Amino acid sequence: MSQLPIADVLPQLLEAVQHSSQTIVKAEPGAGKSTYFPLQLLLSGQCRGKIVMLEPRRIAARNIALYLAEQLGEKVGQRVGYRIRGETRVGPETQLEIVTEGIMTRMVQSDPELTGIDVVIFDEFHERSLHADTALAFCLEVQAALRDDLKLVVMSATLDQQALLGLMPNAKYIYCVGRQFPVEVRHLSINANERMVAVMAKQIERLLREESGSILVFLPGAGSINQVLERLTDLPANVVVSPLYGQLDFAQQQKALAPASCGQRKVVLATNIAETSLTIEGIRIVVDSGLERVARFDPKTGITRLVEGRCAQSSAIQRAGRAGRLEPGICIRLYSESQGLQQPKTPVPEIMQSDLTALALELAFWGAHDVKDLAWLDVPPAAALAQARGLLQSLGLMKNDGQLTSMGREAHQLGIDPRLAAMLLKVKEKPEFFNAALALAALAEEPEKNVTNLGHSLFRWQENKHPKASSLLTRAQQLAALCQASFQLRQVTAPHLGLVASLAFPDRIAMLRHHSHGDFVLSNGHGAMVDEFDSLALEPYLVVLDIQRQQQQSSRIFSALPVDLAQLETNFPELFLLQEKVDWDDNAGKLVAERQTCLGKLIVRRQGLPEPSKEKMTQALLNYVSRKGLNVLQWDDFAHEWLTRVRCAITWLPQEAWPEMDDQSLLASIDEWLSPYLHGLTSVKQLSQVSVVEALSARLAWPLNQQLDEWLPTHHIMPTGTKKKIRYQLGMQPILSVRMQEVFGEKQSPTVAKGTQTVVMELLSPAQRPLQITQDLAGFWQGAYREVQKEMKGRYPKHVWPDDPANHVATTKTKRQLNS
Repeated sequence: MSQLPIADVLPQLLEAVQHSSQTIVKAEPGAGKSTYFPLQLLLSGQCRGKIVMLEPRRIAARNIALYLAEQLGEKVGQRVGYRIRGETRVGPETQLEIVTEGIMTRMVQSDPELTGIDVVIFDEFHERSLHADTALAFCLEVQAALRDDLKLVVMSATLDQQALLGLMPNAKYIYCVGRQFPVEVRHLSINANERMVAVMAKQIERLLREESGSILVFLPGAGSINQVLERLTDLPANVVVSPLYGQLDFAQQQKALAPASCGQRKVVLATNIAETSLTIEGIRIVVDSGLERVARFDPKTGITRLVEGRCAQSSAIQRAGRAGRLEPGICIRLYSESQGLQQPKTPVPEIMQSDLTALALELAFWGAHDVKDLAWLDVPPAAALAQARGLLQSLGLMKNDGQLTSMGREAHQLGIDPRLAAMLLKVKEKPEFFNAALALAALAEEPEKNVTNLGHSLFRWQENKHPKASSLLTRAQQLAALCQASFQLRQVTAPHLGLVASLAFPDRIAMLRHHSHGDFVLSNGHGAMVDEFDSLALEPYLVVLDIQRQQQQSSRIFSALPVDLAQLETNFPELFLLQEKVDWDDNAGKLVAERQTCLGKLIVRRQGLPEPSKEKMTQALLNYVSRKGLNVLQWDDFAHEWLTRVRCAITWLPQEAWPEMDDQSLLASIDEWLSPYLHGLTSVKQLSQVSVVEALSARLAWPLNQQLDEWLPTHHIMPTGTKKKIRYQLGMQPILSVRMQEVFGEKQSPTVAKGTQTVVMELLSPAQRPLQITQDLAGFWQGAYREVQKEMKGRYPKHVWPDDPANHVATTKTKRQLNS
């Protein structure tokens, strides 16, 4: 290890950690930053407290800890240990802990002073995981407010040091070259009619024939890995093919990472999990599809969409570097060089495109009610945070003011997904459901591949045929212990799984559409589907746990449970809402009144009601307008022009106390401004009797509805005494069209909106044809007017065309009328 390039800058690193509160390390692949540096920091003795190093992936955290302990001739848990979800290997002697980033967030939240910790190292920070950004924001605040002696080190091979130096301007920056043998990069474009999987399989077979060494293949996901695996059937006997992705268990991952046995060659089919931190012995060749699968969350639907696209340039560099760790290598890229250069330099940070529910819970527990109070490289998007807070409120974990409820604080202590935490806490005192909730939490964290009905996974677990039966049991027992209870797997039934799942996913209870196979509508109003041959396709109701929006398709259900609606209403009636609804039935052409039992946006039961009251009729008409849009009201030219003036005024005079007047806001507040004008109306046809301007003018209220005419008048009085209409258009200056003779003598255009907007003058000929458009009358009289005068004198000789229009009297008369 002492031959690693990081050794050359080790004195600088140790000095920076000793004398600077913040250090940024950019070390090229193979430098040894993840192994040699933390080990030497430990051995230097300059840290009396612990060193904690964050890794973005569990496999990397575990393997680095195993490797470093081996270098010390010790077992993991002595001086070097690790913590990942569900597994802790630390002891009283542990001085260096390798942890996943979520664990670090828990550590800061439970002890904001980070007692006993001297140094926090953020490794592979270029991956910009949500947890890494959150943990860094928290640690920066701890450092500023509570622990000025805390040392922070941020490391990566491809980090954006300029952005980080902007966040931490006083940080010491250290650069280190890598131990990288030359890598020959070859580009091989795939034709439009070729499939990537087929091309990849052929390339692997060719390289095994023509080149030496083992091969690392980068593919976008587990699906494409298995497809390539199926095609590699005719390989030499000495070739071992190993998949490597996050869902595999530890033993399978270690098999992929282990060096090939003597006389054998390996082909490792991996996702981007193998880009960083992991060195696979014997790899000399990399084949890079250039693709990755990224999850993008849509706050409007609450659904994540998996997008397959080209990886960033920094990822491509990391992938190619795997071929040159131990000897000169080759990287085959299945795309052109120009395609690669079109990609962004670095990937989009996870915080900008993820579900932020867990982050919203963390921020509320931390006390950061305004997200901008913390230091971020990228501030979390407001829309995603608002959606997350809304979900936490619906789960009973957050109050409307953004503070956590008592259950919300308990949920945070559990350290699991907020949905699952809410479910566990809601049935904690109901033993018949609590075991089911514990089982569901364990199954949801480690879902089986290609199993839609989670009840099938439960059955295999109970029959000890589930591939992860042991780890599931351990996890369920851990969660039970956190709740100060025990877990009994045999007491869990599949129907109970669906009932408790509804508490975690109340927005994803799904109802089968009428006369369909596998086509559902969710309680949040969005559609979803399962394969029509799936066992769940004809279930009347489901609870959906895993749903993703497919490219060019509707949302697909990947994991769900059947749920008995009657049992759900009996045991958890708080999920249901009983309401009386009156609405206009377009087909029947009349008002319809009914009592509805609703589950979110699903109407699960209806009961007709007698003739509705006048108040209900008013509400029905409001519902009709909300559903159909504002255009169903009677809009004449005057109403359109009035609303346009108001919207222009809001844009030009934002300092005034205008109410929201855009379509979306008007529809959202329709009960407030329209309902007083609907009293006595009993049909949609009668909506034409409503004065939109009168209703909206009342929304403006005094004195704004009077000041509107003062600040944005409808007409301008010309020097000749005539009134000319001012035309208002959103996004444009106001326009006034007038015959040129009527503005003779005027030096400047009129203004509106308290003088902030100059009216554009459209100067017309005597025949009302446009001659000139200007906001600068004085400039026009001195310049372009001369050309207009020449042409107009010949065309309209009866009208005045003075040589000095700036000082001529404005007129509407011809020469003869003026002289008579």
